[in-house]
Amino acid sequence: MAELYTPKAAWLALSLDARHQFFEAVGAGMASLSALGVEPIALGETHAATLHGASQPFFAIWRGPDVAAIEALVQGIAASGWHDYFETVNATGAGVSLGEHLIQLAAVPCAATSSAALA
Repeated sequence: MAELYTPKAAWLALSLDARHQFFEAVGAGMASLSALGVEPIALGETHAATLHGASQPFFAIWRGPDVAAIEALVQGIAASGWHDYFETVNATGAGVSLGEHLIQLAAVPCAATSSAALA
């Protein structure tokens, strides 16, 4: 799963102590997700200067062994109250190789093919 997120006003209004308490609660919830095989791959700040870069200032990339583990992650994040503090965009799906992904992209119907089918 890939997440992109932006702090909301509610996060900006929290004191440092309140933020640390929130992160302690989030960290406590990670143990059960780790037991399911969920692992963080990369987390950090996005680079605003990247060509076609994301507007969200933060990202997280997660891996899990199956759909159920990733769904548990998505639900756990929601249950933590994360979305009260961060506007989040999630992208989930099975990871495939570059070659397989190019096949997926090539399989998207062409506009000319779609128009011909409608005629």
